[in-house]
Amino acid sequence: MNRLSLYIRLVRLDKPVGILLLLWPTLNALWLASDGMPDWKTLLIFCVGTVLMRSAGCAINDYADRDFDRHVKRTAERPLTSGRIAAWEAVAIAAALALAAFLLIQPLNLLTKQLSVAAVVVAGSYPYFKRFFAIPQAYLGIAFGFGIPMAYAAVQGSVPPDAWLLLVANIFWAVAYDTEYAMVDRDDDLKIGIRTSAITFGPFDVAAVMFCYAAALALIFAVGWHNGLRGWFLVGLAVAAGCAVYHYRLIRKRERMQCFAAFRHNNWLGAAIFAGIAADFALH
Repeated sequence: MNRLSLYIRLVRLDKPVGILLLLWPTLNALWLASDGMPDWKTLLIFCVGTVLMRSAGCAINDYADRDFDRHVKRTAERPLTSGRIAAWEAVAIAAALALAAFLLIQPLNLLTKQLSVAAVVVAGSYPYFKRFFAIPQAYLGIAFGFGIPMAYAAVQGSVPPDAWLLLVANIFWAVAYDTEYAMVDRDDDLKIGIRTSAITFGPFDVAAVMFCYAAALALIFAVGWHNGLRGWFLVGLAVAAGCAVYHYRLIRKRERMQCFAAFRHNNWLGAAIFAGIAADFALH
């Protein structure tokens, strides 16, 4: 395998679901902040920036977890863990991608740049929260949702309450889908001492996932309703709720591959919410 292929695997460009899980909440925020008419340059900056920051986060995550991942079936063959690339390469790639993302937002206002610094700190520190924090997926929700306040800052020059409500909704959503993800690795994580929500919730893991879906959708409904969204927005939320019910059917028996399928399917849940928001702005 050549070097470029290894780097692509390091930053997970071969697994775009993670990019989309960051992108949908960011697009929701851009559309809501701009009343459905985001500037195309700002839209492009956030789309490219999402890819760069997710990729940087993957590289730094693999660096932080390099001594743990070799004990987990799903991650043992990652390029850094398996020794095919060096630790310094992962750090250098993460730094280069984060720098590229910062340079990308230079046309935006000062508040957006200040929030971007906080976003880098959160993303860089997330892997270490698994050492001691009982529900690191909640911290992941902040990292994955920082595009929300940044989008409002870029469009409106401020971060209103709606942005923070959407960020809280994203935290609940991230706990839901990443608990499904953690259910895949629960046996390995117990052996090596990593903290995850799947372990913390124990026998209540499925109930916790469903509660988090409900809380996320309720908060998104509240923000959308406050912004005058109605028909198509409600259709999008209904489809998203249907996705959540489908996920329950997948995870209720806690089978490894079914839980992983539920995690991956969250892309469609996020897409349904964004489609509802975009359609309602466009058609009402």
